[in-house]
Amino acid sequence: MASSASSRGIVAIVGVGPKLGRCIARKFAHEGYTVAILARDLGTPPLSLLPSFGRLSRFADEIAREEKAQVFAIRIDCSDSRSVREAFEGVLSLGFVEVLVYNAYQPVPWHPTSFTDIHIDSFQKSLAVSSIGAFLCAQQVIPGMVDRRKGTILFTGCSASLNGIAGYSELCCGKFALRALSQSLAREFQPLGVHVAHVIIDGVVGPPRREHQGRKDRQLGSTRAEEGTGLWTQMRWLKPTGTCTFRTGPLGPRRSTFVLAPTGSS
Repeated sequence: MASSASSRGIVAIVGVGPKLGRCIARKFAHEGYTVAILARDLGTPPLSLLPSFGRLSRFADEIAREEKAQVFAIRIDCSDSRSVREAFEGVLSLGFVEVLVYNAYQPVPWHPTSFTDIHIDSFQKSLAVSSIGAFLCAQQVIPGMVDRRKGTILFTGCSASLNGIAGYSELCCGKFALRALSQSLAREFQPLGVHVAHVIIDGVVGPPRREHQGRKDRQLGSTRAEEGTGLWTQMRWLKPTGTCTFRTGPLGPRRSTFVLAPTGSS
């Protein structure tokens, strides 16, 4: 891969689908970053008689064209250490990774699954993608961030990160472990200039409700969550106390506080 021409550094987004991941990628591209989007499947559609094409590559082309930015699509299997290493060889060849967003998880059925019906392979896969993959990806970028004493790592969480849910032990255990990893990294690397935050997305992210809001809702801070009647999620990055606050409404405010480190750069 050719070296990136962006002066703002590289943003690596792991776990990019058509909703949240793509919105995050678009936001960073709009802000002038070179973006690497990573996912397990480049996207060959099933039952198609046409030549295969990559969904992830289409996302990259679409965002690059609309935002006039450099966007690269890279395949990764977060449960496989070799795949992660090879993927980040490509990412790091672009330049310094200033931001890592880890948004990968192993999909689980929407309906609850009895604990006694869960197969060990499925349970291990969920743990691997949610937490071990995050561990592997963070190890790839943290040395460069520490060398420069700046950088940001964002981990995507959900309600299952905070509370055990009957019938969803696969998801909860992986997300609990991810939250623990995030807190541990924040405390270890805060003095070294690296932001680490665990972001709770308490809802299912969907498309804009009205077409004319499409451009506005692509902004990360206005991403909507289609849960219940008008539930939305908003995050505020930094408070004067060095905490990160998330509020949800109209069902009432909720607050989660995470350790963030000043990096000396805005």
